[in-house]
Amino acid sequence: MPDKQILIEEDDLQYEEEILRNPYSVKCWMRYIEFKQSASAHALNLIYERALKELPGSYKLWYAYLKQRRKQVKRRCLTDPAFEEVNNCHERALVFMHKMPRIWLDYCQFLMDQCKISRSRRTFDRALRALPITQHHRIWPLYLKFVRAHPLPETAVRVYRRYLKLSPENAEEYIEYLRSVDRLDEAASRLAAIVNQEDFVSKEGKSNYQLWQELCTLLSQNPGSVRSLDSGAIIRGGLTRFTDQRGKLWCALAEYHTRSGHFEKARDVYEEAIQTVTTVRDFTQVFDSYAQFEESVIAAKMETVSEMGKEEEDDIDLELRLARFEQLMERRPLLLNGVLLRQNPHNIHEWHKRVQLYKDKPREIINTYTEAVQTVDPAKATGKPHTLWVAFAKFYEDNGQIDDARDILQRATQVRYTHVDDLASVWCQFGEMELRHENYEEALTILRKATAVPARKAEYFDASEPVQNRLYKSLKVWSMLADLEESLGTFKSTKAVYDRIIDLRIATPQIIINYAMFLEEHNYYEESFKAYERGIALFRWPNVYDIWSTYLSKFIARYGGKKLERARDLFEQALDGCPRKFAKNIFLLYAKLEEEHGLARHAMALYERATQAVEPGEQYEMFNIYIKRAAEIYGVTHTRSIYERAIELLADEQSREMCLRFADMECKLGEIDRARAVYSYCSQMCDPRVSILLDWTRWPLSVYGLC
Repeated sequence: MPDKQILIEEDDLQYEEEILRNPYSVKCWMRYIEFKQSASAHALNLIYERALKELPGSYKLWYAYLKQRRKQVKRRCLTDPAFEEVNNCHERALVFMHKMPRIWLDYCQFLMDQCKISRSRRTFDRALRALPITQHHRIWPLYLKFVRAHPLPETAVRVYRRYLKLSPENAEEYIEYLRSVDRLDEAASRLAAIVNQEDFVSKEGKSNYQLWQELCTLLSQNPGSVRSLDSGAIIRGGLTRFTDQRGKLWCALAEYHTRSGHFEKARDVYEEAIQTVTTVRDFTQVFDSYAQFEESVIAAKMETVSEMGKEEEDDIDLELRLARFEQLMERRPLLLNGVLLRQNPHNIHEWHKRVQLYKDKPREIINTYTEAVQTVDPAKATGKPHTLWVAFAKFYEDNGQIDDARDILQRATQVRYTHVDDLASVWCQFGEMELRHENYEEALTILRKATAVPARKAEYFDASEPVQNRLYKSLKVWSMLADLEESLGTFKSTKAVYDRIIDLRIATPQIIINYAMFLEEHNYYEESFKAYERGIALFRWPNVYDIWSTYLSKFIARYGGKKLERARDLFEQALDGCPRKFAKNIFLLYAKLEEEHGLARHAMALYERATQAVEPGEQYEMFNIYIKRAAEIYGVTHTRSIYERAIELLADEQSREMCLRFADMECKLGEIDRARAVYSYCSQMCDPRVSILLDWTRWPLSVYGLC
C-alpha cells in the first residue's frame, strides 16, 4: 500500500513505535492487530498486509488474515468482486503456505461455498500435489464430500479410484456411492474384490459372509446391470463356501434367473435346491420361495389371459402351471423327509416315515426299502436297524410274495448288527412269519438253525465278535424255540431245549419255572423238582425267591406230609441266607406245613423265629398271626408270653396297641391285677396330651374289676 493511504491515529503511536523497533516480531504485530479489531475492515487489512510484507512466512499471520477476509465477505452476494479478492489473497498465501493443509482446506471450503466446481476440483488436486502423502488423509474427506455433493458421477468415480489407491480399506464407502448413482456393475466388481480379499477388515464391522450376502443380493436383484461378473457362478461358489446359509444363497440364485426372465432356469434351481439342502431351515426358506415363485407365475399368466382374451393354448398352459403348483404342495412332506434323511441317512424312524408317505405306491415302497437297507449303517443307526428288514419282508408277505419275504429275512440274518438283540428279533420274526402261514416244521427248523452253536464261540457281551457268533446265547431266540417245542415238538426235544438253556447259563427264573411246569404237566414230578433245584443253584437272592416260592408250594401240594423231613430240609435251605424282605411268606408256608402235617410245637417255634427274621415293618403283623394261631392251638392263656415278647420287641406305637389288647384279654379272664399291671406299664409309654391309643377312662374301671 502507498504510505500516503496509511492513516495513523494517536492511539496507534505506541504500537507503531514498537513495530519500528521490532518489525520482525509476530507478537508485536498481533498485539497491534488485536488492538485494531474494532477499526474498519480496510484499516485492519492494511495492518495485516504490512505485517505479511515483513513476515511473509508466518503461518499465524496468514491464517488470521485469511480468516478475517473470509469473515468480511460472509454475508455478501456470491457475484461480489470481493470474493475474487479473497481468492487472490488465498493464492498469495499459498505461495508461502503450500505445505500447510489447514490453509488448503479453508481455501477449498471457501471455493465450495462459492459453488466454483471446476476451480474447487483443481484446487483439491493442487493441494494433493503440494502436500506430502502423510497429510493427504486431511484433504480427502473434504474432497470426497465435495464430489458427492454434485451430480457428477464420472468425476466422483475417478476421484474415488485415486482415493482407494491410498486407502483401500475404505472400499465400502465407494461401493455405497456407486450403488447410489446406479453404477452397479463397478459396485459388484469392487464388492467381489473385497470378498475375495481374505485380509480385508470391514470398517462397518461386517463379516465376510455379510459382504458376500450383499454381493449376492446385488447380483440377484440387478441381473441386467451387472455384466462384468458371472453372477450364477459367484452365487454357486457361495454354496460351497457358506454351507450354513445355503437356503438364502439358493433363493438368491433363483431370484437372479427370475429377474433375468429365465423362469425355467429358476425352476431348475429351486428343484436342485430342495433336493440338496440338508437342514429344515434352509428347506423351509427354499420351499416357501419356490411356492411364491409358482404363485406369481400363475398370477401373471392369469392376468395376461384376462387382458388379451382366452385361447386354447393359454388354458392348457394355465392348467399345466396349476397342476405343477398342486404337485409341489403335495410333495412337501416327502421333500422334507428327504432333507432329514440327507441330514442323517441312518435315521430309522425317517425311513419308516418315508415308506408311509409312499402309501399305495408299491414300486416306490420297494425302492425306498432297498435304498434304506443299503444306506443304513447299523453302527451309526438311530433306532433299531433290524426293523427296516422286518418291515420290508412284511410288505412282501402282505402282498402274497412269501418267497421274496424269505429272501429278505435270510439276507437280514447276515447283516453285521451292533446288538445281538437285533439279530435275534430278525430270527424270531422269521419264525413268526412261517407260523402265520402254518409252516410249523419250517419255523422249528429256522429257530433251531438260529440257536445252533457257531464254529467260533464268543461271549454274549464281546463287542469285538460279530453278532452271528454270539446269537447262540440269546435268550429271546431260545425262549421262542422253547415255546414252539412245547407246542409242536416232542417231550424229549423240548426237555433238551430247556436243558441247553440252563447249560448255557442264560436262563431266567421264569424259564426255570416254565421248565418245571412243563415237566409237571407230563407227570415228571421229580424231574420238575430237579429243574427247580438247578435254577436255585444258578441264582441268588432276591432273584431266586420266585423259584423257591413255586418249588415249595408245588412240593407241598405233591407230597403233603409224606416226605416231611425232605420238606423241612427244603424250607431250611430256603431260609438260609434269605433276606428279611422275603422271609415272611416262606415262614408262613413252613408253619402251615407243620400245623397240617407236623408238630404244633414246631409251628410255634417257626412263628417265634419269624417274628425276629422279618422286616421291622412286618413284625407287628407277624405277632398278630402268632398270637392268633397260639390261641387256636393252645388256648388264650398260652399267648401271655407272646404278648410280653411283642411288647418288648415292637416300636412304642405298636407296643401300646399290644398292651391294650393284652390288658383287655386279662380283664376277660378275670385277672384284674394282671390287667392293672399291664395298664401301668403301658402308661409309661403314653403321653395323655398326645397319645389317643390308651383310653384313660378304662383304667379306673380296671381297678375295680369293671372293665
